[in-house]
Amino acid sequence: MSEKTKLELTWIGKDKRPRLEPRILIEDKALSYRAEASAPLQGDLLADERPPSFHDNLLIQGDNLLALKALESKYAGEVKCIFIDPPYNTGSAFTHYDDGLEHSMWLTMMRDRLEIIRTLLADEGSLWVSIDDNECHYLKILCDEVFGRANFIATVIWEKTTSARNDARFFSADHDYVIVYAKEIKKLELNRVKRTESAEAAYTNPDNDPRGPWREGDYKLLNKINPIFFAVT
Repeated sequence: MSEKTKLELTWIGKDKRPRLEPRILIEDKALSYRAEASAPLQGDLLADERPPSFHDNLLIQGDNLLALKALESKYAGEVKCIFIDPPYNTGSAFTHYDDGLEHSMWLTMMRDRLEIIRTLLADEGSLWVSIDDNECHYLKILCDEVFGRANFIATVIWEKTTSARNDARFFSADHDYVIVYAKEIKKLELNRVKRTESAEAAYTNPDNDPRGPWREGDYKLLNKINPIFFAVT
């Protein structure tokens, strides 16, 4: 039995990794915005001799793992923000496998992509991953392993529906998640929502508090707010 030097998630086939050779992107003349050009570009679209306009705003058709690999040689350490919307593993993607193997395949698929994504990110970059209840918690642990637990920013909950599902067996799911990680949390700066002039005017600092402007407030709940009260049945 080998000794583990860190806490990690294990699954069937974790030690198996795809052999990915360097990849290049080839222009598809039928789909390219350069369709008016007399001939498609020959060779790698990301080659150093190409002007920047040739590889800005790329729409890549193909396997996303191979696409990420193709971007790695030019954009490693350069990307400020990456958003991915992976399969939620609800049972429809791999219906001909049993549940255990299906789950392991999903974890392997995500691990391989997350590792390249981390390479692509700049030190001040961040990753945003949309996911639902089926794999949210496993994905969090997997991201801890790839990015480091200290680089976790937040799990954002977003409301995807405002109505209940009558066919729900137990609870009606009304939200999904966005898991956010930094590559280097000490170097990440996120834009903050700018306060309005009226909001700014409500805050003062009469006692020169070193923490900045503040305002008095009453923390008692004065009125019942409908969305936070639920009937017990």
